[in-house]
Amino acid sequence: MADGSVVTLFDPYAVRAQFPILSRQVNGRPLIYLDNAASAQKPRAVIDALVATMEGGYANVHRGLHTLSNEATEAFEKAREIVARFLNAESAEQVVWTKGGTEAINLVANGLGLQIQPGDEIIVSEMEHHSNIVPWHLLRERRGAVIRWIPVLDDGSLDMAAYAELLGPRTRMVAVTHMSNVLGTINPVAEISHLAHAAGAQVLIDGCQGAVHAAPDVQAIGCDFYVLTGHKLFAPTGIGALYGKAEALEALPPYQGGGEMIETVETDRVTYAKPPHRFEAGTPPILEAIGLGVALEWLAQYDRTSVQAHEHALYQHAVDRLRGQNWLRILGQVEGKGAILTFAVEGAHAHDVAQIMDRYGVAVRAGLHCAEPLAKRMGVTSSTRASFALYNTVEDADAFVDALIKARNFFV
Repeated sequence: MADGSVVTLFDPYAVRAQFPILSRQVNGRPLIYLDNAASAQKPRAVIDALVATMEGGYANVHRGLHTLSNEATEAFEKAREIVARFLNAESAEQVVWTKGGTEAINLVANGLGLQIQPGDEIIVSEMEHHSNIVPWHLLRERRGAVIRWIPVLDDGSLDMAAYAELLGPRTRMVAVTHMSNVLGTINPVAEISHLAHAAGAQVLIDGCQGAVHAAPDVQAIGCDFYVLTGHKLFAPTGIGALYGKAEALEALPPYQGGGEMIETVETDRVTYAKPPHRFEAGTPPILEAIGLGVALEWLAQYDRTSVQAHEHALYQHAVDRLRGQNWLRILGQVEGKGAILTFAVEGAHAHDVAQIMDRYGVAVRAGLHCAEPLAKRMGVTSSTRASFALYNTVEDADAFVDALIKARNFFV
């Protein structure tokens, strides 16, 4: 690899052995964890790093002069560099720590909102997660912004012709997911960015799924902002990152006020730090950031193409086994999609399906998946979702299909 790290031959069974929780049982059966799109499990490397830091290397960062503070600061800032390298950012100073993807989007929306005039337009797609919808609705309510929607086609892809027509002189922001958390669709984000910039708009890419299952390269995408969250990347909760082009971050005002984000504070004036520290008020998520850095280093040892091929093979194996079942509707089957299998079972509510599958140790997600506009577009009131990760196996996929068929038979 370009950073000098060694790529390990990918073996899902060897990977699985590094996740302690995957050896437990649920309801007397081996755990089959297929809720990875909601949150991924944590490898031993991350768990050990958190324990080691808490036991022997914890202190607050940046403002201390003692050894522990210096060590913690070094590890904290090293993690920022790891995230920058993971995204192929030009500089670690383009990476802002947040508590997750949701806060990162809100940070951008809040800053943009100070410039929004009534009638200015924000384009999102019908497949967005609520975290990439509600912040823009706040601008609609508070600033008079207009939200325009990119339609989703029947196969789960974006209507790119309609998107091109939506762009206009009032477009200020295009905010689109890299990969749908429901459909698994991987969007043409470089083309989306190019068209938006030609219209004079900025682009935010929600990479909370894409950073896991696609290969995020912010320079190739050309976006102004890219968002990721740690807990889907095998890291702890409470940590995420916002990438921004240098000029885009520089143009944003502070998001919160407090320590660290200032240069000087006087009784009658205050001056602010340069990005990224301008957006990192207060004591940051130190342990969580270190954990994310370790998780990304751990992930980097595996060839991403091999991992993606493995995950998609599991998805395809499950789909092939379910082919011909006329009681099953799979949502989103566009070619090249990520390893997310979302479905509706005729005559059964998604919550009931998920609960019955749990009896067999199979963990799946049910409901609207924080994507209510998409559910309405696809004509469902709820759905069940199985999402595969690099530690899942063919045996997991088979257990999923077997449990799903048993759950369906329960309602016949």
